[in-house]
Amino acid sequence: MDAEINTRTGTDRIRIERFNLLKVPLDIIPPEQLEDIIYDLLKTETGQNVILLSLWDMLRARNNSEYRPYVQRATMVIPIAKSLVGGARFLLKKKAYRYMPFDFVISLLSILEKRELSLYLLGGRIRTLKRAEKNLRQTFPRLRIVGRFVGNFKHHEEPTILQAIRKAAPSLLLVGRGVKGGERWIARNDTGLNNGLRLWCSDLFDIFAERKRRPSRRIFDRGLEWFGFCFQKPWRVFRIFPYFYYKLLLLSYRIFNLD
Repeated sequence: MDAEINTRTGTDRIRIERFNLLKVPLDIIPPEQLEDIIYDLLKTETGQNVILLSLWDMLRARNNSEYRPYVQRATMVIPIAKSLVGGARFLLKKKAYRYMPFDFVISLLSILEKRELSLYLLGGRIRTLKRAEKNLRQTFPRLRIVGRFVGNFKHHEEPTILQAIRKAAPSLLLVGRGVKGGERWIARNDTGLNNGLRLWCSDLFDIFAERKRRPSRRIFDRGLEWFGFCFQKPWRVFRIFPYFYYKLLLLSYRIFNLD
């Protein structure tokens, strides 16, 4: 499926190609077109969910009845796993562009800062959140941070938080760890949020607060970033089995021409 997005007046259009890999959507977003696409999305009158899709997310989207519709309805689904880019090339001969999550968010914040747009931070613990906000203000002085709230909030606080986000009307809502439901919190509260971009950023608040190191570019380019996660959480080594399952799926889809 192809989706067209107007990014300029007149007849000049940027074309975003969406395709299905193992029945899960992925978008081809060339880095040089990202800025125009972002500005155009912000002109719309609906919320725009952006997903940075890992291999494990992709496999989850195939089977999880709540997560799958969220991915299917997302405005942009961007691969962050080398195996997804390789799978698209192997199965469909598609050239997808892979983004490093940290670099993508930094690029996104830089794009918003150019026009002095706004950001709301939701997630993390109070010290982490304050430190992350301080560092972001120093790095992006023209980016307006219009609100923040910790992730471990009580259930009865949620309506107040949603109202605060709607009133602040941020251009981008970054949601991080600590929010109950994780990325699915965005899907569950989709209609209760303001227009603008919404993005689950996992542990990036810890990186912004300098409490955690991001994977090196060299490691990321080799597709080995998940080895570092195994040192932090050793049970993740068992993800090697879903990886082999993914490879078998690609092979079977190619042999039987299923996609």
